[in-house]
Amino acid sequence: MATDFFNANEAILTQALSAIAERGFWTPHPEMPSPRVYGEQAAEQGVASFQSYQSSDFPLSLDGAQSKVGEEVSPFGLKLKIRYPSVPAAALVEQSGFALESWREAGPKAWVGVCLEIIKRLNQRSFDVANAVQHTSGQAFMMAFQAGGPHAQDRGLEAVAYAWQEMSRVPGLTEWVKPQGKHDPVSMRKKFTIVPRGVALVVGCSTFPTWNSYPGLFASLATGNTVIVKPHPAAILPLAITVKIAREVLAEAGFNPNVVLLAAHDADDDTAQTLALNPEVKIIDYTGSSENGNWLEANARQAQVYTEKAGVNQVIIDSVEDIGLVARNLAFSFALYSGQMCTAPQNIYIPKDGISTAEGPLSFDEVAQALADAVQKLISNHERAVEITGAIQNVATEARIDEAKALGLKVWADSESLMHPQFEHARIRSPLLLEATADNPAIMREWFGPIFFLVKTDSTQQSIALAGKTVKEQGALTLSAYTTNDDIAKQVQRMAERAGVSLSLNLTGAVFINQTAAFSDYHGTGANPAANAALSDAAYVANRFRVVQTRWHV
Repeated sequence: MATDFFNANEAILTQALSAIAERGFWTPHPEMPSPRVYGEQAAEQGVASFQSYQSSDFPLSLDGAQSKVGEEVSPFGLKLKIRYPSVPAAALVEQSGFALESWREAGPKAWVGVCLEIIKRLNQRSFDVANAVQHTSGQAFMMAFQAGGPHAQDRGLEAVAYAWQEMSRVPGLTEWVKPQGKHDPVSMRKKFTIVPRGVALVVGCSTFPTWNSYPGLFASLATGNTVIVKPHPAAILPLAITVKIAREVLAEAGFNPNVVLLAAHDADDDTAQTLALNPEVKIIDYTGSSENGNWLEANARQAQVYTEKAGVNQVIIDSVEDIGLVARNLAFSFALYSGQMCTAPQNIYIPKDGISTAEGPLSFDEVAQALADAVQKLISNHERAVEITGAIQNVATEARIDEAKALGLKVWADSESLMHPQFEHARIRSPLLLEATADNPAIMREWFGPIFFLVKTDSTQQSIALAGKTVKEQGALTLSAYTTNDDIAKQVQRMAERAGVSLSLNLTGAVFINQTAAFSDYHGTGANPAANAALSDAAYVANRFRVVQTRWHV
């Protein structure tokens, strides 16, 4: 007998709906890997599960699989040697379309109930996912657990809540009575049916395979679409685990498990393009380079395309109370996952004549030195530092560090190779801080990785103007500013609102520019070139379904 997962999980949905309305702190998914929460044996079982996947076939059965693929290599130096079933793109779309016929008839309660149960079970498997994320993305374990597990689950649940909110606004059946004066009124009955767009495609990335995929996956699934999950070839495992759990829940609920499918493939083949251009694919969620994102937006014309692409995130330093607190906060942001976050800062604007502080004025060089010293202090203990930096996911990112060094700019903090106490061959680099002028074209592009420019501007006014221009032309997901001047703060806020970028002011404590909180912070705005949607809001889900009405005279 099929299980009713909506009623079983309705309490969490109710709380999530309140959370997105109030936008305070709330999460049902504890972010600390406590044995008391996840079970005494959860950590050991997570490691055991990860080890069992290595050098073997991943336990996922897919109809029509013609080969096994998988070439994942951990940035910490392990060859995973996991083989995944690979189904041709055309067959995936055909199977997804067939599964759609029964799935669409189930209706919003069933769709949302299944999503809620999948997210609950993903949370129970957070240690499994964390090990998979760590050894595909290069995130240190704690970040892999938090961002790959509870925080990603939060973002998925957030999308489900928005989906339910928007769908539940539509009445299922209503009576329509129009008065006709002296004549009898005209009476009609009207039925409104939520209908999905069709087959959805989620294109995963290698740095945040779950965090960046779950919003689109669950937004589409909760609105009645079937979903093909296409992981990055370097980070298949976290999404393979996700798909396996989703298919188990679907089967228990009495649905065709092909409602969710895995599109694993080798690097450099055309699976992504073939799927994206298939006329039956009606929704695409993508995270990655601007080049590929722009291609999807221009060519996948049959689909509603949601993209998060590259951008240049910036920091404006005008004046501060305590340069030490500012430097420590920014140094952590520079080091966190080695700048491989879409929210990591890159350009730090400092007036050439320096800044004012509560202790007196500081020159440009003194501010730059404070930032460099904070970075050096952070990485001085390698054993501790590697738990912040993680590892470099892609060799191209490591090569980019050398490319930046070749620009010939003054080096305030050099990028060093760090040794990991557990993983001898881990690819780990510390932050590189370079000095640049405001007219240097290098600062007008994204340098993905631990590469940061201390930009000497003529004044804070030029810093504000340059930041606004960069957001509008290159895109950005975050903007940060430090000032003790209320008027300057208002100017920066006005610029951020007009440029369409989220702003953080005077962060000096335990919150960093890199971080956003589900149910409270909007990730991206959709108002600048870095992303055409926000995670999450009503607009992110409402265009994934349509309303079809039937009416008749009573």
